[in-house]
Amino acid sequence: MAPYISRDRASIFVLLASLVLPLILLDYSSSVLFASAKFPKSKDADLLEFALNLEYLEAEFFLFGALGHGLDVAAPNLTGGGPPPIGAKKVELDSLTNDVILQFAFQEVGHLRAIKSKVRGFPRPLLDLSSKSFAKLMDNAFGKPLVPPFDPYANSLNFIIASYVIPYVGLTGYVGANRLLQSATSRELVAGLLGVESGQDAVLRELLYERKEQLVPPYGVAVEEFTNRISILRSKLGNRGLKDEGIVVPTGLGAEGKVRGNILAGDVNSLAYSRTPEEILRIVYGSGDEHVRGGFYPKGASGHIAQSYLK
Repeated sequence: MAPYISRDRASIFVLLASLVLPLILLDYSSSVLFASAKFPKSKDADLLEFALNLEYLEAEFFLFGALGHGLDVAAPNLTGGGPPPIGAKKVELDSLTNDVILQFAFQEVGHLRAIKSKVRGFPRPLLDLSSKSFAKLMDNAFGKPLVPPFDPYANSLNFIIASYVIPYVGLTGYVGANRLLQSATSRELVAGLLGVESGQDAVLRELLYERKEQLVPPYGVAVEEFTNRISILRSKLGNRGLKDEGIVVPTGLGAEGKVRGNILAGDVNSLAYSRTPEEILRIVYGSGDEHVRGGFYPKGASGHIAQSYLK
């Protein structure tokens, strides 16, 4: 025979259940939401994975420049078994530049780890960081072959100029990706990456701005002209209008149309420019076409977005 429960006691049980059950369900639903926030939706995952391409490029270039070795020594667990870069070298950097580049290098290692903690990722793509690759880019920027060919590993100044090519492309990509992301977790990660990439670009631009009038031997061309040529080329390859500026610009393009110095590049309101993955591929391939691999990625970039253009 079932135990007897008085009507009063039953009423109390019903009242307690009505109060406690919603709290249990709320706690459960909150836990589910929190857990799902750790795993970005597919579109987010594709965009975050795409960013790995540039992070690998930066990590290897900076690590080799400062230390003479790359991820295979510094963080082999992050390579995914991908091939080592082509032609990367150590540079005899001055003490300040070596200090700065070494900091950048380990920051990029952290970026790779952070992205791979959120998405599956892919093995390091084949990267061409040879002097020949950079020389071709500089020839395109100047519209003629430089004699002798530009060598990013020749000295500190050349390496800083070559470094100017890279972080800015990544930061414009992060600006562009942010509005497409659906997950707050993904947006938080991209904001963190954007903050440091922007800082790297600002430091490089400041180092070059201090030497803006210095002639780059043996070409007899000022540092500011190198940055202007590189920025013009990136805008041209991106094929979406002006989204790049050197360290010295006509007054009309400076902040509020009042200055020529341009340590930080920005639009009419001094906001960072935005680029799509397609624009970035056009630039890093050096082809102006997201379907035509080359440049720093002789076999093409990796991930669903990049590979979709190579099919």
